Amino acid sequence: MQPIPERDIQPVAVFDFDGTSIGGQSGALVTCYLFMHGYMSLARAGRLLWWGVRYKLHLPYHQDEARELVFGALCGRSSEEVDAILAQFHDEVLNPLYRPQAIEEVRRCHEQGISVLLVSATFEPIAAIAAKRMGVDGFAATRMARDAQGRYTGKVDGPVVAGEEKYRAAERWCNERFGPGGWRLERAYGDHHTDADLLSRARHAYAVCPGTTLEVSAKRNGWEILDWED
Repeated sequence: MQPIPERDIQPVAVFDFDGTSIGGQSGALVTCYLFMHGYMSLARAGRLLWWGVRYKLHLPYHQDEARELVFGALCGRSSEEVDAILAQFHDEVLNPLYRPQAIEEVRRCHEQGISVLLVSATFEPIAAIAAKRMGVDGFAATRMARDAQGRYTGKVDGPVVAGEEKYRAAERWCNERFGPGGWRLERAYGDHHTDADLLSRARHAYAVCPGTTLEVSAKRNGWEILDWED
């Protein structure tokens, strides 16, 4: 196979969502939203809080657990009803949290001929709305399983799009859209230390309002640090 000419290789920018494109964490926020609106029990909320403590302290945890606890609170409802609840959550809670700098950066990428992909561990229905809100070309997010009637089962379908899975999800999307070898990861934007794998694979890496661990990695690797706080 002949190598693809450099001029024909499509540059791609990948944006993380939580803490990067928005100034907040959609997982924690949707948990609070569901609890406050009576969709989630106190016991389930407590289990999610304990998961969050383990995550913060780098204690053993499973990525699937938190997502399944959240969606488990919505089992028994139609997928249309669940999607509507998540859309309302996005509009009421997440919409005011978008970082203007992220929206502007997406616009600049497009002006420079760079395709933009949103990758996130958040749920697909939320990511789909976020992708439209940001004006990106596509998204890859955590998919939840459905039964034969189309109802969500409360189980994760496939991998949670977190950590090293972010690059793998981006690779799958780009290969499908541009073909293997037909693209390059030009830019990557992330805020958390688990985004380091994604950032390390980009020609230009940006640590957005990074936590301490990612900030150390950014300085060590020469990644640009962006302050997108208002």
